[in-house]
Amino acid sequence: QVQLVESGGGVVQAGGSLRLSCAASGSIVSINIMGWYRQAPGKQRELVAYITSGGSTNYTDSVKGRFTISRDNAKNTVYLQMNSLKAEDTAVYYCKADLVKLIGRWLYGVWGQGTQVTVSS
Repeated sequence: QVQLVESGGGVVQAGGSLRLSCAASGSIVSINIMGWYRQAPGKQRELVAYITSGGSTNYTDSVKGRFTISRDNAKNTVYLQMNSLKAEDTAVYYCKADLVKLIGRWLYGVWGQGTQVTVSS
């Protein structure tokens, strides 16, 4: 099967930076889309950003200009550079892989276990 493992979360002061990483492992041929979602306490999970295998990106409005998503296709790893962090960025951040090509089949909607990001004001 496929596993996603996030790392890089932690506690940071407002205005600071963090870099999240998510590595996919398994018998993977390719991953079409990799993305980051977040869920704050009492709120629904929301898309933060995603990136296609070709490098196209999309961001939710609240993080545009502050967050940058990137990926290393050879390592099946996606990154989220978060700058100018605000208290409202506090959430559990989840990595997701979509259209994961394995030998003979495809997987959809593979999630990581999440990593906590806490921004103190």
